[in-house]
Amino acid sequence: MVDTSTEHTVRSFDKELARLSQSIIRMGGLAESQLAAAIEAMSRRNSEMAAKVVQSDAEIDALEQEIDEQAVQLLALRQPMAQDLREVIAALKISADLERIGDYAANVAKRSMALNQVPMTEPAHTLPRMAQLVLSNIKRVLDAYVDRDPDKAIDVWESDTEVDEMYTSLFRETLTYMMEDPRNITPCTHLLFIAKNVERMGDHATNIAEVIHFLVTGNKILGGRPKGDTTSYEVVAPPSESATH
Repeated sequence: MVDTSTEHTVRSFDKELARLSQSIIRMGGLAESQLAAAIEAMSRRNSEMAAKVVQSDAEIDALEQEIDEQAVQLLALRQPMAQDLREVIAALKISADLERIGDYAANVAKRSMALNQVPMTEPAHTLPRMAQLVLSNIKRVLDAYVDRDPDKAIDVWESDTEVDEMYTSLFRETLTYMMEDPRNITPCTHLLFIAKNVERMGDHATNIAEVIHFLVTGNKILGGRPKGDTTSYEVVAPPSESATH
């Protein structure tokens, strides 16, 4: 004879886990659209669009709070183990990373409003390419979560090197423009902050990839995280000094 109460409990728990997963997917979609809107606002120099991105950040924050409450309730009432426990812990970690992505998107929008007050500089044309790569990584890592696909997660994890390399290149270019003409200092400073925000979003996508891999396999990704950001060691000489050496 089938224990119907146990069967009902299992089905109920599965539904709660599915609801938690759907909340993560919804939050990921919001974070993804926030970044896309922030970059479009910057490219179009549209302060009104940027202001909407800033205002919408509260929606992501509220969803993170909702996910935290769902997860804590599952931990307290269901006491999950093994794979089920990994599902709940992964949701908590991923929601924290998505919340930071939303924050960085809002920061990009704020900086773009400041950029709109000054003439456009050349490095600003490079930044959207870097942002599109990060946006692609966020999309792909969310697909990896939906599909519970560790191979897709590793692909995102490995591609973060390209994001770092683009950031290093943009860093050098921006510093050069600042040294060539002091009038570029204000816009280029804002661009550097935007670029760093975008690079950090890429790091959070990498964090999510690591969580997904552990969620599915129970193992961490082997090897150190690939890094291509060398800006901590960059020294860009003024044009006159470069010419004499």
